Amino acid sequence: MKRTLIVLSTALGLTAILPAYATENGSPTTAMGAYDFGSGFMPPSDTDTFGFRVAYYSTDDLRLNDGSRSPNDFSLDVLSVGVSYIHMTDETLFGGRYGFGGVAPFFRMDASLDVNANGRTVFQDDATVTRQADFQFLPLILAWTPTPGMGVMAQFQVQAPTGDYDENRLISPGLNHWAFSPIFGISYITSSGLELSSLSQFDINTRNHDTDYRSGVEYRNEFAAGQHVGPYTVGMGGYYYHQITDDDGSSLTSNDGNRARVWALGPAISFFEPGLPSVWFHAYKEFGARNRTEGYNIALRIGQSF
Repeated sequence: MKRTLIVLSTALGLTAILPAYATENGSPTTAMGAYDFGSGFMPPSDTDTFGFRVAYYSTDDLRLNDGSRSPNDFSLDVLSVGVSYIHMTDETLFGGRYGFGGVAPFFRMDASLDVNANGRTVFQDDATVTRQADFQFLPLILAWTPTPGMGVMAQFQVQAPTGDYDENRLISPGLNHWAFSPIFGISYITSSGLELSSLSQFDINTRNHDTDYRSGVEYRNEFAAGQHVGPYTVGMGGYYYHQITDDDGSSLTSNDGNRARVWALGPAISFFEPGLPSVWFHAYKEFGARNRTEGYNIALRIGQSF
């Protein structure tokens, strides 16, 4: 959406009413709300773990730099389906078990945009697309168990520009650039069954050469707190997203490059029983958005080790 708004402001002379939205296309580089409980734990060694995740994100609320609602009308619905694979080995590196994996995501995206000026709509655009998104490689996964009840993990993720992309379309599942992400997660379960989990990730983006645009560095922390009751964990989860450097592009003005941020919070539940598929579910409401959308994030994740 970022590129679309820039083109519109130039062509229609609407710079004063079209604010700059952080990151190209106005969306985060990697999916938010991917983790909640157990984010510091990895599967056992010498196992092949397959995962399936379906998520739905919906918004019709676009926020400006000061947090107020945009005068333009924008709606976005994204249904994402991801298939993942992780293999943990008995090999160790820096004292942690070594593993590797990957994620293949697919998106169905439905978006519409109405640009308003002087009490009337001066431009409209919409798009619906169902295509493959960018593939994520995990060449390095490390897992430690410092003490009973504690799991620590580190990953290095490479997101490749394999997804469907059209610079002239309002939305695209693919981003048309590489992204490199160091990830660190930790989980701790007390003797009484209280769990605290946290995962931090940085997304470092390369330039989209089709648009001469480079999104800023993005930081995300996903967290959850809950009580273990038998095989279930029940509590709250959420995330904090913050773009920590400005965007860069030949089409930006001196007032562009605004940084996005948003919070999300909501109920979360998970199920873990040895020998059975593990299940995670959460439903989050976003708030406190700046230079991006504010909506709802619902996700179901299932994993099984063999």
